[in-house]
Amino acid sequence: MVDEIKSLDALREAVGGAPVAEAVAAPKREPVKDALGRSYATGRRKNAVARVWVKPGSGKITVNGKPVEQYFARPVLQMVVNQAFQIAGVVGRFDVMATVAGGGLSGQAGAVKHGLSHALSLQEPELRPSLKKAGFLTRDSRAVERKKFGRAKARRSFQFSKR
Repeated sequence: MVDEIKSLDALREAVGGAPVAEAVAAPKREPVKDALGRSYATGRRKNAVARVWVKPGSGKITVNGKPVEQYFARPVLQMVVNQAFQIAGVVGRFDVMATVAGGGLSGQAGAVKHGLSHALSLQEPELRPSLKKAGFLTRDSRAVERKKFGRAKARRSFQFSKR
């Protein structure tokens, strides 16, 4: 009747198909660029939204019309923005033009990093695995919890008074 299959090789012969790895090959991603050779992406963090354009160049980063050193004066924020370049290993190869609105400086720096990572992965798809492994392509969904009525803040109660 039916022969027993006791190994993977026997199963492969019984099925008679091609190896699974070849049959399910992932499609090659193509670069997404506009007529000027730029890639566009949107980044979000807290209440900040950043629109980021990336094009091959000398490594100049402009945020809201100012150099990144002037807009994000704190070294920690500059480091956050430059993390995507360092992880991908493309420091100084791309020019970045970003407009960012909403939130504070920390949220804006995170939004620029998120948008920059997406734009880099669209400009050069081979950078995507390293950016994804570092977690730069995932939007950080943490935001401030809203204040509830009958409470001092989101969770803190008013001070208890026995009388």
